[in-house]
Amino acid sequence: MLSFSLGPLVLSLTHLLLLMALALATLVGWLAGRRQRINPERALFALFLLGLLVARLAFVAAYWPQYQSQILRIVDIRDGGFLIWPGVVAVVIATTVLAWKRPLQRTPLGLGVASGLLFWWLAGLVVSTQHQNVSLPDLTLRDTAGRPVQLSDYAGRQLVINLWSTWCPPCRREMPVLQAAQRLNPDVVFLFVNQAESPREVATFFASQGLHLDNVLFDDSGELARSVGSAALPTTLFYNPDASLSGSHLGELSDASLKHYLDNLSAPAMPSSSQPRSTQ
Repeated sequence: MLSFSLGPLVLSLTHLLLLMALALATLVGWLAGRRQRINPERALFALFLLGLLVARLAFVAAYWPQYQSQILRIVDIRDGGFLIWPGVVAVVIATTVLAWKRPLQRTPLGLGVASGLLFWWLAGLVVSTQHQNVSLPDLTLRDTAGRPVQLSDYAGRQLVINLWSTWCPPCRREMPVLQAAQRLNPDVVFLFVNQAESPREVATFFASQGLHLDNVLFDDSGELARSVGSAALPTTLFYNPDASLSGSHLGELSDASLKHYLDNLSAPAMPSSSQPRSTQ
């Protein structure tokens, strides 16, 4: 599963695990300090926010060229742009300082932080293993002319699959970002898989927005979204040349977050002598 629906709220798996780590840290800290009537809840939440802030700033610094022309995008954390390890280091340092300044909170604070970080690390290992075991779905979609297209035909190359619809505002906003990335990364195949709309609707939308996208496919029944466990749009999937899942993103992509995912794709074992035909 890539995302979970809780009523009107949809969370990616990564965000859900992060919130679970915070909840576990808070519970362990409270249990460890309840005999002395010490509750490190506020300190733990402050450390959580500090970790997120440092992780965000580290990401912005790493991808500054993508942000310098769009400064306001720095505060738009919906793009999921975080570098986790700088945030973890900041949390560990801040916890050490707090424990030194507040001797009575050392045990509950230390146990809370340790349990939260351990859970996050183990959960990350599980998710990483799950991604390695998830391969490109063997499904048949159709192109703009109604001809069948096998997803498996695209295995062997770096692959980005974007699930989208014209009625979805974040899908519409991220299209220029994906179009630019398609042009700048000719070695990566971008598939734009429309969900339950007609080729005429999509063509009208592209014409009105001045978009020119290759490899536009149609999934009339939403089978691909169900197959990968996507509960909302847009969802973007990143596949290595061996057809294993490198990463996934729920929600709107920014230039920086898209480049981050592309940087993490593994290179093909050898140059491909043939390329799947364009479907647009």
